[in-house]
Amino acid sequence: MGLRQGDWAEALHHQVGAAANAGIDYVQVREPDLEAGPLVELVKSLMRVVSGATRLLVNDRLDVALAARAHGVHLKERSILPADVRRITPPGFLIGCSVHQISSIAARKSADFLIAGTVLPTASKPAVDYLDQDGLRKVVEAAAGQPVLGIGGLDLSAIPMLASTRASGLAAIGAFIPGAGDDVSDFVQNRVRALRKAFDSARQRT
Repeated sequence: MGLRQGDWAEALHHQVGAAANAGIDYVQVREPDLEAGPLVELVKSLMRVVSGATRLLVNDRLDVALAARAHGVHLKERSILPADVRRITPPGFLIGCSVHQISSIAARKSADFLIAGTVLPTASKPAVDYLDQDGLRKVVEAAAGQPVLGIGGLDLSAIPMLASTRASGLAAIGAFIPGAGDDVSDFVQNRVRALRKAFDSARQRT
């Protein structure tokens, strides 16, 4: 059974609000099927849900991020370069960039952080060359202090591997999707806290 549009929007707001209450750093809004107008309205409504230090970014739609006054934008690897975005955005506007290869890093040094992947096999990326542990480590080394988040197939069991690469953290989609019958808010808050605790503990041991 699918969710009706109202149910979907309500669930999304609960999910984002719970993540913010648990102290997650970034929430990325990625709704490629929405036209600009509805997407702007969605981002505006989600901006009213985030709290504390949580920052809301829009995936690749700089126009929407600016119109909705989001905290920033996350750029695809083939998108506009962050240096060009800096020229037309206000101070404090956050820029994240996806990278899939080391050669992409140099042109993205002005980004606030990088998301590197796909790290491990995942159902949503069945035909890609995975970075794996060694590849992610090389991205982190090439970034030379620029924060790098790993993405792709990362959950609690992968935290020790992730920490060993010196990545700054992880980005995920599937890890924050509750199972059937789970309360959205409780699940997301518990998952955020469990992942953060596991990552902090693993970093202390490396």
